[in-house]
Amino acid sequence: MAIKSDVWGDTDLTSVGESNPGTASGGEDRIFLPVLLTALLTALFLAGMHFLYGTDYVGDDNDDVMRLVQIRDLMAGQGWFDLTQYRLGLEGGTQMHWSRLIDVPLANLIGFFSLFMDMRDAEAAALFVWPLILLVPLFIGIAAAGRNLGGRSGMLVALFLGAFFVIAQNRFRPGAIDHHNAQLALIILMLAGLTDPRLNRVWSAVAGVAAALAIVIGAETMPLVAAGCAAMAVLWAWMGRPAMQAASAFGLCFAATLAGCFYLLTPPNAYGAVVCDAFSGGFYFLGTAGGAVLFFLAALTSDRSRAARFAALAGAGVAVAVAALLIVPECLRSPLADLDPVLRTMWLDRVAEARSVVSQLKFSPENLTGFYAVPLIALIACVWQVRRGVRPRQNLCFAAAIVVAFLISLVQVRGSVFANLLAVVPLSAIIAEKQQLYRAQNRLGLAAAQYILLAVISIQFVWMIGGAVAVDGVDSVKTHSTEAEEKLAMCDAPRNMAALAAEPPGVVSAVSNLGSDILRFTPHRVLSAPYHRNQGGMLTQLQIAMGTVDDAEAFIRGSGVTLVAFCPSDPEARDIASKYPESFYAGLAEDRIPAFLEPVAIASDNPIRLYRVIE
Repeated sequence: MAIKSDVWGDTDLTSVGESNPGTASGGEDRIFLPVLLTALLTALFLAGMHFLYGTDYVGDDNDDVMRLVQIRDLMAGQGWFDLTQYRLGLEGGTQMHWSRLIDVPLANLIGFFSLFMDMRDAEAAALFVWPLILLVPLFIGIAAAGRNLGGRSGMLVALFLGAFFVIAQNRFRPGAIDHHNAQLALIILMLAGLTDPRLNRVWSAVAGVAAALAIVIGAETMPLVAAGCAAMAVLWAWMGRPAMQAASAFGLCFAATLAGCFYLLTPPNAYGAVVCDAFSGGFYFLGTAGGAVLFFLAALTSDRSRAARFAALAGAGVAVAVAALLIVPECLRSPLADLDPVLRTMWLDRVAEARSVVSQLKFSPENLTGFYAVPLIALIACVWQVRRGVRPRQNLCFAAAIVVAFLISLVQVRGSVFANLLAVVPLSAIIAEKQQLYRAQNRLGLAAAQYILLAVISIQFVWMIGGAVAVDGVDSVKTHSTEAEEKLAMCDAPRNMAALAAEPPGVVSAVSNLGSDILRFTPHRVLSAPYHRNQGGMLTQLQIAMGTVDDAEAFIRGSGVTLVAFCPSDPEARDIASKYPESFYAGLAEDRIPAFLEPVAIASDNPIRLYRVIE
């Protein structure tokens, strides 16, 4: 096997019949057939599982439900710039922070299907196809990045591992319309463009557009995008003219996309507003300034010495950092830093995807290996490849991105989905290399054992099952049929909302986990749903639940509540009733109904107990 590399060059791992991905023979036309085949087979599997075991056409996550509510409001005539959820929280509603970029394709899909279906079926069809459509850009990014690090064999292995990644997650299942699936596709496309061995300006432009769109859709990707921008800037400063077109294309497209989206999505009266949990004026100014600076530095100083280029880049970096301190100082800390301590204890600490690694170790140790094992192995693989001189630029780029995602996942486990996606690519390159050695030897041996072992430990699903079995035993691996039956019996099952929907429109007091479904299935306003911008509504709901009967009545009447929906089996309701034995919820759990409530007759198998507030 020939290995040749310079410090930042691209290593040739060519083996029997393998073309160098840095040449024209590794063109884009050679990735589309494998991509389409992988996307089709994965989509068919996900669709089959949905038809066999699915209980609803909307995803399991509260965010999937709330996204549908937001889309319905848009289609019903709510203003393009108006992101207020008027039926959430205290009177006046709650200003949401989600981008319209995800609403638009979904609303258009629903509109298209409604031409020949009723509205419910049109929603179901649109929500079914949208996550499956996103498999195509996701697998394009995985394939291109896999080819960049491991040639055509690496691309094929990356697609194989990528399919297992998709199956192990819930982000691309039919009904998953939260924005995280789109962000995953955009981040891997960004990395594919950044690691292109030819420094192709088209792929660099794709990387710039993808990076900008990831920020516009959700500010939580800012650290990963910042790492990508830094990688491109450092690459240009190191290489100079050979990287000039790539850096120029990336910077220009990044800045132009941010600018276009800002004026498309931001009302004129909010141009100067700065918010830290969504794309706003601060992110727009800093992002476009940074992209423009990279463009002009590449255009004007690429022929200067390496030291001069790094000096110019350092100066630009300091200027952007100072601007950030002046414009968005509050955004340099967590957007949840100002969360009320009661909400942090009673809500955020209970959200599984917001838990830290310490909380995971305490509450769900069986999930630790599924979240963290594969990214750690991939990071070791990247370092090993760099030490060997194998495509160091590409491996360093992926290592940096994996480190950022991994650090985020230590604080909030939701970052692990990005870390596990990015881990697919460097692991695929090494597996492809071992595969070639095994085929060359044409016998079982060390190379074969390494190949099989690497392939197995690179699949997140293996670690998920292994962790569950190791901690809780074989019985912890539930069947889909059992999960489907449990879903039907849960408080937020569609059939359990019928009695509540039949009541005259009013204001509902219920735990936050029921909030999104109440908005979806009923005409009511609800005090609480699990969104940090609704602090007033969530605090009011918690005061009702945890307070005495007299306190609860005061808050209920003060906030205009007309209906109380209580589900004793809900974890939040159960925990409050246990911790606060004199509370309103403890009384309801023991069927002690205060005088200001009137029970509503409901089906005996409905886990929700419904009460009207007597005026």
